[in-house]
Amino acid sequence: MELQIYIDGKWYPKSEAKISVFDHGLLYGDGVFEGIRSYQGRVFKLREHLDRLWESAHTIMLEIPMSQKEMEKAVIETLKRNKILNGYIRLVVTRGVGDLGLSPWLCKRPTVFIITDNIALYPKELYQKGLAIITVPTVRNLPEAVNPSIKSLNYLNNIMAKIEARNGGCMEALMLNHQGYVTECSGDNVFMIKRTGRGNTVRDYLLLTPPAYLGALKGITRDAIIEVAQKIRLPFAERTLTRHDFYNADEVFLTGTAAEVIPVVKIDGRLIGEGNPGKITKMLLRNFHELTRTDGVRYTL
Repeated sequence: MELQIYIDGKWYPKSEAKISVFDHGLLYGDGVFEGIRSYQGRVFKLREHLDRLWESAHTIMLEIPMSQKEMEKAVIETLKRNKILNGYIRLVVTRGVGDLGLSPWLCKRPTVFIITDNIALYPKELYQKGLAIITVPTVRNLPEAVNPSIKSLNYLNNIMAKIEARNGGCMEALMLNHQGYVTECSGDNVFMIKRTGRGNTVRDYLLLTPPAYLGALKGITRDAIIEVAQKIRLPFAERTLTRHDFYNADEVFLTGTAAEVIPVVKIDGRLIGEGNPGKITKMLLRNFHELTRTDGVRYTL
């Protein structure tokens, strides 16, 4: 059976799911979205994702034409129709159909569509061996321009970084802000771990990530990892960080809804730690997977 796609209150087979060429989400990237995961019949952090979607929409003055409860029901029903227990959900709200001008007020009603499918952002072996990333020349959007905290459909900044990473022989890009500080990667948040003590417990390490105000999306998986760190008593701080800090970290990893938690073992040709995924990263990944089994909205097929 073909995948069923939700569009404005109805479901359509994938081959028939269409939006207008006059939709401002297509013409101008005028809209917002969320990427969400389901694990064993549990939509992970669904309400947190919906809160962020509504915040993004509020900032760009886009009124979502349904309540959060209605959106939650539509997500669950789309998963059920596609018989997906473990999958990826793409939830999109565009400004809607308008004319060829920029004016958003000429779009009479926003378009809402929901896709549920499977996703594999990186090959499985990279989760065991680790990822090599590269710093790219494209600077992360300034908060005063297109604020990275808005999860908008305008992802050209990220796409340019992704192209530059691929041109440099890597699958992911490390992005700096206009001051040269590390912000995030093209599609993931970035963390580093620094050994601070001589013992062999989590208390002898410090987990660090750049603050969102430097130009990073406040990721749902990012927050989940911070939650896990607090649970296992791993010291954590947000801190202004440079590439020098990351080059000299003991461990580095990325987080994102699609990526989950993936180790980084090389940045700009420099080995991180011993060049293998570190034990603290592995511990966080195990605890993250445990969290996905207990946190989220349940459903059955």
